[in-house]
Amino acid sequence: MVRRPVAWIVALVLFAEALGVLAVNWFLGVVVDRQDMSLAGLDPDMMSVSSKIGGVVFGLYFALCGLVSLLVALRDRAPAGLGRVLLISAAVVHALLGAFAWGLIGWTAFLFMVVVLALIVLLLMTYDRRPEKPDEPAGPVDSGTPPPLSPPAAPTAP
Repeated sequence: MVRRPVAWIVALVLFAEALGVLAVNWFLGVVVDRQDMSLAGLDPDMMSVSSKIGGVVFGLYFALCGLVSLLVALRDRAPAGLGRVLLISAAVVHALLGAFAWGLIGWTAFLFMVVVLALIVLLLMTYDRRPEKPDEPAGPVDSGTPPPLSPPAAPTAP
């Protein structure tokens, strides 16, 4: 089966991405703080703090999505409820980031985002179907109505 390895890979990639996003935004916050320059009249301290907060928030978001994928890999069950919503939203975020990366960064960043998007979608799609149980009969489902009665048999003579 391909389901569990894909869930493990998605978990590892999302945890690494969480650390990467956190580190890059924290570094940008430190750079803005040391530059001590304003951008269009904005307070440099506020830009530094908001960059760090944004990094922490998005890092936790990707880490939470990685945790959902890790639980899927450990349990070998489809994500349900909030976990499924988180993984779907992570797929949408990666699609949007891929579109922005194509125009702003280049095709390599776009390729990375598309690969992560494909892995998340593969994770969601492989757990979509319920496995068939071989011991269940393939006949019609009982609707709860009794079968039609047959006419009584004729009595036999002794």
